[in-house]
Amino acid sequence: MGFADDHLIPLVDEGLGNSAYLVDLGDGRALAVDASRDLRALRAAAGRRGLTVAYAADTHLHADFLSGAVQLGHDHGATILASAAGHRGFDHRGLADGDEADLGGLTLRALATPGHTDEHLSFLLLDGGRELGVFTGGSLIVDSAARTDLLGADRTEELARAQYRSLRRLAALPDATAVWPTHGAGSFCSAPPGAERTTTVGAQKRSNPLLAAPDEDAFVARLTAGLGSYPAYFDRLAEANRRGPAVLTGPPTLPGLSAGQVRALVADGGHVVDVRPAAAYAAGHVPGSLSIPLRAAFATWLGWLLPDTAPLAFVTDEDQDPGELVRQAYKIGYERLAGRLGGGMAAWLADGNPQNSIAFLPPDRAGDRPYVDVRQESEFAAGHVPGAVHLELGGLAAVAADAPRRPIVACAHGERAMTAASLLERAGHTDLAVLHGGPADYAAAHGQRLVQGTGDARA
Repeated sequence: MGFADDHLIPLVDEGLGNSAYLVDLGDGRALAVDASRDLRALRAAAGRRGLTVAYAADTHLHADFLSGAVQLGHDHGATILASAAGHRGFDHRGLADGDEADLGGLTLRALATPGHTDEHLSFLLLDGGRELGVFTGGSLIVDSAARTDLLGADRTEELARAQYRSLRRLAALPDATAVWPTHGAGSFCSAPPGAERTTTVGAQKRSNPLLAAPDEDAFVARLTAGLGSYPAYFDRLAEANRRGPAVLTGPPTLPGLSAGQVRALVADGGHVVDVRPAAAYAAGHVPGSLSIPLRAAFATWLGWLLPDTAPLAFVTDEDQDPGELVRQAYKIGYERLAGRLGGGMAAWLADGNPQNSIAFLPPDRAGDRPYVDVRQESEFAAGHVPGAVHLELGGLAAVAADAPRRPIVACAHGERAMTAASLLERAGHTDLAVLHGGPADYAAAHGQRLVQGTGDARA
């Protein structure tokens, strides 16, 4: 078959910063690469073209989402293609370096590219002898390479050196070869912000600073210097993918709970997660609940801040889709979802229960409160309010007792800051405020200039 550009359909998950791919094989069948358990976009794309997914390939044991390959095998009869070295606990075709899968006119060749994980494969898509493109997963990504510290600090350098060799191998492909990474802008697997999601080998040879490193030591130093924090659930999801996610047999549901049932869940060790917009949470919320607004990044913060072993109850607005909430939670392996508060906060109050509130202040009303910035280190270093206390949201619970009293908590817009304020409230802080805006707004309102670096941060 002749391969045209529209035979490859990227499917971007903005929340996790990843791309899956659907390849139209030209005969009513398709190949899916690195599909997540949330298969809505993939199914819609396949349905528009009348395609059945015949192959589901995973480049590595993903740490940031549960793979959809097992579900595609169940629903479509797809053959699962993955590294034999991954020792997956479900039916699949295990591939080693150089192995090929005949897709019916096109060929998929496995290239061992360890670094991001031990068993990482890239998949070279061939039309006869012509290299069309390579699915690089977490190896070569746009202007970077994926992180090498997910298997522990004691293996970071070893895997970084493996990543060096893997990138050199991929860079030896013809310049015109398309590069289709999984990890992209917004991914905690070390993709640079704002980067394009696809590229070519030739473009990366010109622009990727890691490929420009003069030697292996310099490469390792550059790669490991850029490693920031990552969500806590990353540490357990690769093993869940090795075992294989459970097959879902019906649409997601989230039953209604009474106020009494929510209280009982909390008494039994569960958590209440308020997914309403930040302003609604600020106006009134269940005491002790955690604010995680339902948006693209919901799954990331749910998996970072709460365990997957405790039952969860949710507070929602009437116009929010509970199915979206459940799909995002299931995508990262959170399945102990007890339900949502029926009737919302009105029902909670009608049952005689108390509520708490948090001031949500514009920059000109922030007063002289200590400024607590909960953004990532890279964001903070790029520009922050002078004298700000820097406490990353992901690690805030562990240091909440040491946080300044009566702070104004800030991020880029307000959503993460409201999450942080809810964590501080759970830790016993009172008289909390959240900045409705970002550091540039605050600085402008207070006649300040943002400063760069981390030297003046009072953490």
